[in-house]
Amino acid sequence: MDQLPDISGLTDAARAASRVLANATTGLKNQALEAIATAIVERSEEILRANESDLARGRDNQMSGGLLDRLALTPERIEAIANSVREVEALPDPVGEVIRGTRNELGLRITQLRVPMGVIGMIYEARPNVTIDAAVLALKAGNAVILRGGSAAQESNKAIIGVMREALVSLGLPADLVQSVDSFGRAGATAMMKARGGIDVLIPRGGAGLIRAVVENSIVPVIETGTGNCHVYVDSGADLEAAEKIIMNAKTQRVGVCNAAETLLVHIDEAEAFCSSALRQLAAAGVTLHLDERAMSIASASDAIPAKYLKPVVEDDWAREFLSMDLAVRVVDSIDEALEHIRRYSSGHTEAICTRSLASANRFRTELDSAAIAINASTRFTDGGQVGLGAEIGISTQKLHARGPMGLSELTTSTWIIEGEGTIRP
Repeated sequence: MDQLPDISGLTDAARAASRVLANATTGLKNQALEAIATAIVERSEEILRANESDLARGRDNQMSGGLLDRLALTPERIEAIANSVREVEALPDPVGEVIRGTRNELGLRITQLRVPMGVIGMIYEARPNVTIDAAVLALKAGNAVILRGGSAAQESNKAIIGVMREALVSLGLPADLVQSVDSFGRAGATAMMKARGGIDVLIPRGGAGLIRAVVENSIVPVIETGTGNCHVYVDSGADLEAAEKIIMNAKTQRVGVCNAAETLLVHIDEAEAFCSSALRQLAAAGVTLHLDERAMSIASASDAIPAKYLKPVVEDDWAREFLSMDLAVRVVDSIDEALEHIRRYSSGHTEAICTRSLASANRFRTELDSAAIAINASTRFTDGGQVGLGAEIGISTQKLHARGPMGLSELTTSTWIIEGEGTIRP
């Protein structure tokens, strides 16, 4: 095994910087976020030039359309990112929040307070916006952050991190609150996984292979984010017009994201009416449909759906996170069959049901084990900004500490404060 790079200098600097930030007021942290938001927009041309370099390399390397979309920045996306920074700025500061408190029979005042984690490591793929989201959320929660953003976005991330570090220094805060190991390549990510004691928690965000590698190889505690094999189920008696809008939004609004729908399940009672219309609209939008036999029978009977968009489904399709204009489609005989399919293939991210039945909605909510359940709503709402957290650092599909979209509170831990007056335990 090749010798890993020594990142102890980075982790030591991050630790020292985190102690400075731990003593910063909410006002100073908010000023830092405002400075970052302003600088990102003011220096957007510099960031876009770096991003175009990454995009050109991605196209040369035949990166998929979905991944190129994840990688791409535009003036509009940069403005949206700056707005998301300001949304975090406007959120309550979790540090110092009293989680619970009591006074015991000896007169001790016992309080559990939220405190920063310290140093957070983030490993992610081809997502320049995550560079900003991770840094901003970490900073507001009082943490330093060390980033590994992947070679696909190396130039974009370098430019963005440089902008953020300069914004921090302009307010007298340490630049080392935001650092990167990108210069070390993949070895930098491995070094982060082995930096127990230097990094307090590691968060992987990306494809299944990346997440599995971090979970299996890290000796640093990991908050596991998950892949998004998300399902939309159209129940018997559902509002088919609303269901069609939901599947179109869930699949086509933005395909290269973890909360995009990857499988459509349709109750047999609605299959003919729903599939003949919805599949036509999906194909017209450029979605390739991976169909089971009954869905294929309905779709192939329509002259309005070009054959190039119709493929027989294969077993592996049910478990795939396509991250592309592809959708697996199955006709089911009952909600029981839909639930069983989802339990078998789901990644535990987000499942959606289109239904008029309260009983079906309740079964869907209680019998599935996913981080988010959408009832008559798109899977695309499983997002930190959409659920009121501001920018998110990831969507956790595990069950310990954090689950679902992770915002500020999930980047803190707690300390117990026990106050007495010379009190001793009897």
